[in-house]
Amino acid sequence: MGQMKLESKVLSILKDKIQSIQTTDGAIYLVGPVKLPVNLYGETVEFNWYCWLNCETVTDDYQQIIDNLSSKNLAENQQSSVLVYGDFENSDDALIRMHSICHTGDIFGSKRCDCGFQLKESMKKVKEHGAGAIFYLANHEGRGIGLFSKAMAYVLQENGYDTVEANENLGFVNDSRNYDDAIRVLQRLRSKPVTLITNNPLKLEALQNAGLPVSGRVPLWGDISEYNEKYLQTKITKSGHLEEERTCSND
Repeated sequence: MGQMKLESKVLSILKDKIQSIQTTDGAIYLVGPVKLPVNLYGETVEFNWYCWLNCETVTDDYQQIIDNLSSKNLAENQQSSVLVYGDFENSDDALIRMHSICHTGDIFGSKRCDCGFQLKESMKKVKEHGAGAIFYLANHEGRGIGLFSKAMAYVLQENGYDTVEANENLGFVNDSRNYDDAIRVLQRLRSKPVTLITNNPLKLEALQNAGLPVSGRVPLWGDISEYNEKYLQTKITKSGHLEEERTCSND
């Protein structure tokens, strides 16, 4: 009886923060918003944070989802999330970034890529714009090959391969990322047009093919150095990224 009361109390707190989005394979359960104060270039900026979980189970009984959390070993499989700033739902114009997780760049600050720079710069652009969202996609490491494979790809890159050649010689396609779940979450959070922060036309196509109203694109180049110049050039020559003016950095 005591356990039932505890569960009922927990559910009463959480139920208004959980919503489900049906998919072809089950459902996405979205929890949030959670207030998340972020240190952004020395300034504390308050975002609203959501996280989502894919499940085969489709239910409106969120107690069932809560009861199963401890048995799912979720810490072994990262979940994706989204940082929202301003009145994202109702603002006439909002910036969004579909950002692929980069363990080395986002966490360690690696200069072999520009991912860490792009993440922070996107957050800054969204804040300055007044409304927007950063989708942080956990199953996108190494363009979808995973962290361990990415480490092996780095070894090949240190021996003369470029990014695309390394991935393909490990048995992967150049880019296997899928944006379907992120698009479903975006559609739940906002129906008005968005402007996409990206250099990658595939991201733009993914949104347009899903029927989302896209009002424009903002390029995002920067933090170029001797460590990532070949990587960035390969993005343009082999992955079709759109080249605008790029800012060089010797830091």
